[in-house]
Amino acid sequence: SAIFSFLLICIFLSVYNIKVCEAQAKPPTAKGLSYNFYDKSCPKLKSIVRSELKKVFNKDIAQAAGLLRLHFHDCFVQGCDGSVLLDGSASGPGEKEAPPNLTLRPEAFKIIENLRGLLEKSCGRVVSCSDITALTARDAVFLSGGPDYEIPLGRRDGLTFATRQVTLDNLPPPSSNASTILSSLATKNLDPTDVVALSGGHTIGISHCGSFTNRLYPTQDPVMDKTFGNNLRRTCPAANTDNTTVLDIRSPNTFDNKYYVDLMNRQGLFTSDQDLYTNTRTKGIVTDFAVNQSLFFDKFVFAMLKMGQLNVLTGNQGEIRANCSVRNANNKSLLTSVVQDVVETLIEM
Repeated sequence: SAIFSFLLICIFLSVYNIKVCEAQAKPPTAKGLSYNFYDKSCPKLKSIVRSELKKVFNKDIAQAAGLLRLHFHDCFVQGCDGSVLLDGSASGPGEKEAPPNLTLRPEAFKIIENLRGLLEKSCGRVVSCSDITALTARDAVFLSGGPDYEIPLGRRDGLTFATRQVTLDNLPPPSSNASTILSSLATKNLDPTDVVALSGGHTIGISHCGSFTNRLYPTQDPVMDKTFGNNLRRTCPAANTDNTTVLDIRSPNTFDNKYYVDLMNRQGLFTSDQDLYTNTRTKGIVTDFAVNQSLFFDKFVFAMLKMGQLNVLTGNQGEIRANCSVRNANNKSLLTSVVQDVVETLIEM
């Protein structure tokens, strides 16, 4: 039969370590999203984003981690709706003003808005800020050495931002242990493998001392490698120092599996990192990823696709923002904005 023949091909390919059959695994696609959403309305979307990000990263590769983190912080709080991009309003401070988001890179917000402007010039206002955020995270991974993969698009931008408390409740601090992280993300349908894979995003980027000095003062965490701890004390001579250090000491600007090697050597920076190698539910996964980068990449992509579809707005929900940091005036629909653009063009002619 055809199924039997397919299985034989998979067995044959596995003998030669050709990963074709397993690499096709993808989580279900949320209703309203698709992998070819902008093929007609904005065919140059992906090339514009990638081309622009290449320029950005050539100047400063550290921006890659900032964009990846921005997508995480958007999706974990009321879904991937671009709400983290919104400025505060009369109703209260925006998500970006909540403590977990105070260290998001200001440049990341500027990069997103710059891309929105470029895409509007090329295609009109058809691409949402939430989709741009998802695409920049995808390209941040690839352009820093990680896997290249397609993501479903069609997200709409949210009309509201979460409160400070909701933001805090959905972004566990780096001082959290693995059990806390697992419980928090289980509410978002992310299993232990997803959690460990997504934590691998810490293979790039930096942290402020305040996020980990609880492991240094008043006494050093006994789990932490002593030499590693001594070096961190030199970077952060006091608990309230505002200095920074890299998240992955082996390859801080390259997206690879060295983060897991760090954990196995007791050189994880955060409690939430290192405890993944202590917790019985996650230790084996850390080990698997440390010895098999291809496995890590496969599981990371799968987890990113799941996370990137959390509580998305699609169809007529939400809006397509004219400025990523501000909700549209009177919540104009996409149709209204398109009509207005056409009228303005005719007037200019």
